[in-house]
Amino acid sequence: MPFQFAVICASNQNRSMEAHNALSRNGFNVKSYGTGSAVRLPGPSIDKPNVYPFGTPYEDIYQDLIKKDVNLYTQNGLLKMLDRNKKIKKAPERFQDSTGIFDIIFTCEERCFDAVCEDLINRGCEHNLPVHVINIEIKDNHEDAAVGGQLITQLAQMIENTDVGCNVENTIEDFQKKTNCSILHSLSYY
Repeated sequence: MPFQFAVICASNQNRSMEAHNALSRNGFNVKSYGTGSAVRLPGPSIDKPNVYPFGTPYEDIYQDLIKKDVNLYTQNGLLKMLDRNKKIKKAPERFQDSTGIFDIIFTCEERCFDAVCEDLINRGCEHNLPVHVINIEIKDNHEDAAVGGQLITQLAQMIENTDVGCNVENTIEDFQKKTNCSILHSLSYY
């Protein structure tokens, strides 16, 4: 049976959606989420981000940014990113509100890794099903997100060719040697 993958960043916009896109193009069963309290996107200045509740459709965010400043959000790539996102799924979702059960969860930064591990502990392990939480640190910009999406896809392919119960640690170690990526890994349970 194919593995169930999840990819998680803070707002379910850039890094997790780039990896979601790359994984789905390669035939993986994948969902994506954010761990933040709200969806935050760059605004006209660092202290004025655009903030939306999780569940706000990507199309609605796209239209809102066009109304606010089409030139700014075209130049900084947000409109292109949102256009990609709305072709993948309807709206950003929050991991802590999800009910899915995954075999492998990729996170894109350490604070998301910590939030996912904490949430899994708080859920308890009533199903006694293992889940590997793996962090690959990815800077939150379009270029690094594209590279990160490819790295996550490469590691997913390596994992899919192993026995998830026994060899994930060895696979991660091999991947680290190949790519020089620093990885965090935790085994949790649903």
